[in-house]
Amino acid sequence: MIINVNGGTISEEEKQAYAKYVIGKHSDQKITQLDINVDGDYVDLKYHFEPKNFERIRRITGYLVGTLDNWNNGKRAEERDRVKHDTHEVSVMEQI
Repeated sequence: MIINVNGGTISEEEKQAYAKYVIGKHSDQKITQLDINVDGDYVDLKYHFEPKNFERIRRITGYLVGTLDNWNNGKRAEERDRVKHDTHEVSVMEQI
């Protein structure tokens, strides 16, 4: 984690204490950068997270799926043969 201190100076122990606090508060995410802004006796902590990967899912033939990798040939054929509807937008002038 990159730690930046702006507006003043703090000890290395204090930097590590703030880093430990932020890591404990957001233990489910990886923090890439911590900005510590010093304003007299107060500090403002701003931190940046590593982006999370996510899998896009969609509903196909009644199932929520990400990819068709685990589907058998019958389900793949069902998906291939289904009717796909166009969802173009209708402008205001077309409605008049």
